[in-house]
Amino acid sequence: MLDRILAEDILNEALSTGGDFAEIFLESKTGDSFYLVDGKIEQAISGKDFGLGIRIFKDVFSVYAYTNDMSKENLIKTAQKAAKAIKGTKQDIVINLLKQEIENKHKIILSPGSILKDDKILVMKDAYAAAKEYDECISQVRINFNDSTQNILVINSEGVWAEDTRVRSRIGIESIASNMNDMQTGSYRPGASKGFEFFKEIDVKEYAQEASRIAKTMLGAKYAPSGKMPVIIENEFGGVIFHEACGHGLEATSVAKGLSVFANKIGKKVASDIVSAVDDGTLLNEWGSSNIDDEGTPTQRNLLIENGILKGYLVDKLNGRRMGTKSTGSARRESYKYAPTSRMTNTFILNGNSSLDEMLSGIENGIYAKYMGGGSVNPSTGDFNFSIMEGYLIKDGKITEPVRGATLIGNGPEILHKIDMVGDNLAHGQGMCGSVSGSIPANVGQPRVKIRDIVVGGR
Repeated sequence: MLDRILAEDILNEALSTGGDFAEIFLESKTGDSFYLVDGKIEQAISGKDFGLGIRIFKDVFSVYAYTNDMSKENLIKTAQKAAKAIKGTKQDIVINLLKQEIENKHKIILSPGSILKDDKILVMKDAYAAAKEYDECISQVRINFNDSTQNILVINSEGVWAEDTRVRSRIGIESIASNMNDMQTGSYRPGASKGFEFFKEIDVKEYAQEASRIAKTMLGAKYAPSGKMPVIIENEFGGVIFHEACGHGLEATSVAKGLSVFANKIGKKVASDIVSAVDDGTLLNEWGSSNIDDEGTPTQRNLLIENGILKGYLVDKLNGRRMGTKSTGSARRESYKYAPTSRMTNTFILNGNSSLDEMLSGIENGIYAKYMGGGSVNPSTGDFNFSIMEGYLIKDGKITEPVRGATLIGNGPEILHKIDMVGDNLAHGQGMCGSVSGSIPANVGQPRVKIRDIVVGGR
């Protein structure tokens, strides 16, 4: 993707004003994106994005520049312009590039580029038909289809020359149920680091029907009660609360600057004894996985919390310098237009051993959150507010009638201490995570958990 001699010239120019580290990130990305509404394709985009980013460190100061003009003259000029932000004397740094042999753990069977667009659209139409025909109350169905193939090359002044290919596929199904008085939405958005085989392995019709079932169920639901009460959060996308309210606080992006409530707490108790959590970018073909991170470091399984004790953070090179620690293979970015920073990959709470019946036992009044929706978080404090997409009342130890409009309001670090039961049905959900280095694919996950008490906002 880049000539070795030119790469060395770029790095040398980047280091010419006193920088002690320089890096090149080269990206070529292709993909398809379709949007279907009411059975018709409203939008179809196929494209290619190509460009190169140059980053320079001097101690903990960093500068980043990028371009999509790949001429030798422009690449050298871009490196020179970036280097002007560094003030110092050129150091004696010998660059000896060594190509790494990276094992591709995430095998692809059907490359997206080899599949006809008509075949991709057929998947969408199958999902549409299943969702629309679920019930006469389903007034509208929206389908998103996305696939991408991203090839990257990372080269740096420490000798790294590492390449990776990431292939991802995803479908989003949103059903809207309506009657004369109300309108409710249900959705499902499965995805994986796989090619078109993903849509042969899953049953898109089943996911579509589930989206419509959620919408129909909530259409007839009464409003949720409010107040502090026990809550059971189901598995899979229920992990979004841990991801947002706690996971971001474990990223060195905030920890290194002292902006996280988890800063300086390694070895301290931050959760209940039954809570253990990891971030694992090596999980085979999962949505947030890759062979290397966006700095060329192999991804790994990072233990974050073990039996309630904080064990580690997610660290990139620059923030590792600030913290005096090594990278954990957690540097990620949306594209060459962003400098990388520490980000989650596949982040989840580990299995416990409690059953649903055990969790329900003893709850006189509570909420069962079957599917979580969106929300907002203050990462510096961990305060959060999340909506429940599909929820039910718990009465005298039993799940009863559906309720809508429920929100969970709390503080991430506090809630970790209030988890008093963890189930054994770990599952993952897929989402897009936004931060300073752009929007990236990330898994959230957990088994079913019971929170002793949390504020429920209702009506």
